[in-house]
Amino acid sequence: MAAVDTARARARAVLRLRGRAVAAAALPAACAVVLLVGRFTGRIGAAGSPDAPLWDGIRWAVGAVAAATLLLAAMVARAHRRAVPPVTPAVPLTRADAPELYRLIEELADRLDVPAPAAIALTPDCDSWLEEPHRPGRRAVPGAPVLVIGSPFLWWMRAGELRALLAPVVAGTAAAADPDIAAARRWLRTLDAALGDRRRGPAALVERIDRRLLGACREHSAELEHAVAAWASEQAKAVDYGLRIAAQEQVGLAYAGWDRLLTRVALPAWRLGRHPSHLNAGVVAALTELSRRDRLADGYGNRLGDRPACDLLEEPGLVDTRVSRLAAELLHEEPPGGWQPLDWEDYPEQVVDHGWREHAAALQAALGDDHPHTGPALDKLLARLAAGEAETLAAALAGGVARAAEVAPPLPPVRSGRDLLVDHLSATVCCAAVDAGTASPGLDWLDGPVLLSRAAPRAGLAPAVAAAAEAGQDGPLRAWLERAGVRLERPVRLSG
Repeated sequence: MAAVDTARARARAVLRLRGRAVAAAALPAACAVVLLVGRFTGRIGAAGSPDAPLWDGIRWAVGAVAAATLLLAAMVARAHRRAVPPVTPAVPLTRADAPELYRLIEELADRLDVPAPAAIALTPDCDSWLEEPHRPGRRAVPGAPVLVIGSPFLWWMRAGELRALLAPVVAGTAAAADPDIAAARRWLRTLDAALGDRRRGPAALVERIDRRLLGACREHSAELEHAVAAWASEQAKAVDYGLRIAAQEQVGLAYAGWDRLLTRVALPAWRLGRHPSHLNAGVVAALTELSRRDRLADGYGNRLGDRPACDLLEEPGLVDTRVSRLAAELLHEEPPGGWQPLDWEDYPEQVVDHGWREHAAALQAALGDDHPHTGPALDKLLARLAAGEAETLAAALAGGVARAAEVAPPLPPVRSGRDLLVDHLSATVCCAAVDAGTASPGLDWLDGPVLLSRAAPRAGLAPAVAAAAEAGQDGPLRAWLERAGVRLERPVRLSG
């Protein structure tokens, strides 16, 4: 019970700081009242007494300080009433959406002897936590929090693994129901929410007070959360402890697969205004592919016999669509024409081929050619690279990308002109191979857009392109193109 006592002690320390702040605001007013009462009762600076002028001056000074302090306190209180702590964007799940998932969580809470979460929501992230609702007011009754679950866990993990993984999270509802802990957390969230943009005038003084209060509470706040986490972890040991150890291994695997799916597969689609409608199904495909390539996923076959956690949803496909749309909205700027949903079977044509031809058009613009429907002919392009024009083309591409780029997470850092030249040259070569009928665009769950070639090995393309773009050595690339059946004098089409 040491963690429980520590959490409550830290919460009370935060509340004592809040009480001291209120007392400090009320003290000048209380002193002014005492001085005024003393004046009227004749006990302090009675009229006609030798020290009456002195006490009158003190009363005026204290009254002025009290008025200023009360005005400032009112401004602080007003800022706190208006402050709304941020809520993590998530897809809410009603009981009708996931009755079995609600039943699993409620049974888990019953086994842990803690209150059940009020609701469940999904977030496109590899994390899970309790989101406490905002209830303004010092005497607000603590309410049950919302359980936010990372959607990749629901699709990748088995039902038993998910229950074991969520046990420490659900155990945290006990702390959320504690009045002192809930009040301390609510005040800290209010202070944090009240700190917005930099202000001027009296509002700047309010911000300074909030920052001082937060600074005074920082150590207590950190220790409070550490103690709450230890408390929840201790409670959760009684439920599926051994299975939770195994489930933790799947957390790292899910995180790696989700990150790779977003950056390698989803990002090229988002840049074109398409959002894949089933990202969570995609992460399962990506991790299944990883299980074939890497020993990290050993044991995957043994888990196939267990029920996947997404089966706890009534309509997993519909929920996946909602979560995938939220991921696009959170992680990339909305395109001018709005988001267009994308099914995985349409990815090669609408994303891979379309993206390659956009790169080919950009390379043509860097070359200075102006043909609306055809791109550069590879023989002329390779001749210019062999002539030492790589730096000029790279600079032109970098300038074009810098003007058009819209940086938003999780976009990678801006790439160098030479890297851009390699990418655009590779895309142009892929377009030529597709036009020749000897290759087709494809989707690799771990690497994103790929060229599926029946005539030339895909592995030989990257080093041949790099040699041409970086060293002007076009021989290996010409050989690869000849093997792929590409006619070098034929211009690349800019539309699929």
